[in-house]
Amino acid sequence: MEQPIWNFEQEPSDEPMDETGVNLRAYFDRMADDKMRGYSPAWTDDEVIAWDDNFRDDGELMLLCCERDVEIREYRKVLEECIRYRDRVRDKLVGRGA
Repeated sequence: MEQPIWNFEQEPSDEPMDETGVNLRAYFDRMADDKMRGYSPAWTDDEVIAWDDNFRDDGELMLLCCERDVEIREYRKVLEECIRYRDRVRDKLVGRGA
């Protein structure tokens, strides 16, 4: 498997990181930048779930090797942190043309 250029997984966090938090960050590292840039914070939770297309019927993210479930509230918070991270480092990692 090819490693992503992003390294949000290891960015410092204001919150304690458990295995699930680290894995969620790694999940976002592997998300395509074009897809992530299409996210809108104005979307409803159902729209976000449909956009990601990796949630179970019970509304929890399908994420392997986790200690706990990831609900949409946590998903959105961490996703928006990841978007800010990418906006900050994108030029350095992919160049100004991205």
